[in-house]
Amino acid sequence: MENKATYIFRGIVIFCILLLSLYGCAMTQKYHVDVDSISSPDADSKKKYILLSGIKDVKDTDLQFIEYTKYIETALISRGFFKANTIEDANVAIFLVYGMGKPQNNTYSYALPMWGQTGVSSSTTHGSLNTFGNTATYSGTTTYNPTYGITGFVPDSGSYVNYFGFLILDTVDIDEYNKSQKMNQLWQTTVTSTGSSGDLRLVFPVMVAASKEYLGLNTGKRIQIILSEEDQRVVEIKKVLIDIMRKDNTDNK
Repeated sequence: MENKATYIFRGIVIFCILLLSLYGCAMTQKYHVDVDSISSPDADSKKKYILLSGIKDVKDTDLQFIEYTKYIETALISRGFFKANTIEDANVAIFLVYGMGKPQNNTYSYALPMWGQTGVSSSTTHGSLNTFGNTATYSGTTTYNPTYGITGFVPDSGSYVNYFGFLILDTVDIDEYNKSQKMNQLWQTTVTSTGSSGDLRLVFPVMVAASKEYLGLNTGKRIQIILSEEDQRVVEIKKVLIDIMRKDNTDNK
């Protein structure tokens, strides 16, 4: 029959497994996002935009670019921007740049506790006394109650991979360009993200959700934000694409 120490040890092992499991899940779901936005005094007066690709080999008709623009347009609308039908109708051109860096391998070390007997808390003796004439004999046994705890640590190590994602929104004043042919910048928002996913389609709406309230503004510094895929801000951004996919499926039936 298993003793009390065995049950305690099993309980500690199960607790550690659950803790590591929860920690691992949290690590895979969360992203560290930095948002850095700067703007000119005229930025707020230019709200009618056209969104263009700022990547040399990516056209405005590329499917991935079109998908990403849906997220960006949702964020822009929430900031009071209006989409122009043509570049002639717009007063600000917004260029979208995005990408994913090379994976970064990281290692870490830790120590696992060893569980065992650390000493004796008490003892109990049981015996009997036998007499025969003028002599007596005693026989008995002593039971010791051990104590348990951490007896040492075993070194171990692990590793994980981080991915670096980025998106940049860079703007040009179209009214000024039409007058003077000068490429005056109105505002720029730079967003970077580090996390365990190298899938840009998964990370992109997270970056948009983190930067949405800062588009067209001057943050004065880099803003650090931690978001998970389940965050309500991310869910709201992703809902736009889900609704479009549902509509397309309905139209094709």
